[in-house]
Amino acid sequence: MRHRHGYRKLNRTSAHRAALLKNLSIAIITNEKIETTLAKAKELRSYVEKLITIARKGDSNAHRAVFASLQCKESTNKLVTDIAPRYAERTGGYTRITKTRIRRGDATGMAFIELV
Repeated sequence: MRHRHGYRKLNRTSAHRAALLKNLSIAIITNEKIETTLAKAKELRSYVEKLITIARKGDSNAHRAVFASLQCKESTNKLVTDIAPRYAERTGGYTRITKTRIRRGDATGMAFIELV
């Protein structure tokens, strides 16, 4: 049983899961809206919202902390300078998940995740 378990494994090893979340977060920062599976979107939501909360400070330590997670200069710069200042007065809930369809190949639920 997975009562009170902290995260979704997404049927991947820990390194693969970390790389997946990093790449999805780079994609959502770059495009501000992506379509992915519902389970990945729900897991990505907490990952991205924590990054935005760190980036809201806007100082050099925020740059370092975000870059340590993303390893992408362009996405880090866009997040700290463009996206995070939008949410200066907001205390959370930076993303929105919208269910879209059932994927035909494996019948999994798909969803859009976007920055509010």
